[in-house]
Amino acid sequence: QVQLVESGGGLVQAGGSLRLSCAASGRTFSSYAMGWFRQAPGKEREFVAAISYSGGSTFYADSVKGRFAISRDNAKNTVYLQMNSLKPEDTAVYYCAARRHYSGSYYYTVYDYWGQGTQVTVSS
Repeated sequence: QVQLVESGGGLVQAGGSLRLSCAASGRTFSSYAMGWFRQAPGKEREFVAAISYSGGSTFYADSVKGRFAISRDNAKNTVYLQMNSLKPEDTAVYYCAARRHYSGSYYYTVYDYWGQGTQVTVSS
């Protein structure tokens, strides 16, 4: 069992930055690929970024490529999402997810555990 707790969300102006954190419980964090997803009101949950269990491989949604960066610290059981050049369309609840696999995925259905989400609001 893995429990995930996100933090770092908030209100920021367009062009600003935020760093989200996701702290995981358990001793097997390094066995899990991690992903970040987001869901805006009235929209489906969408993929944002993912990182392999070692941290050696990352990939991003086209909409955030070049602006967001995912990273992890396995010693701290934490995954991060650095978000720069934020836009109003980035406004959503952001969720981290864990997948017991070496690689992350674009598909939210393959993840095994989810956090409760953290709200990010970008004002124009």
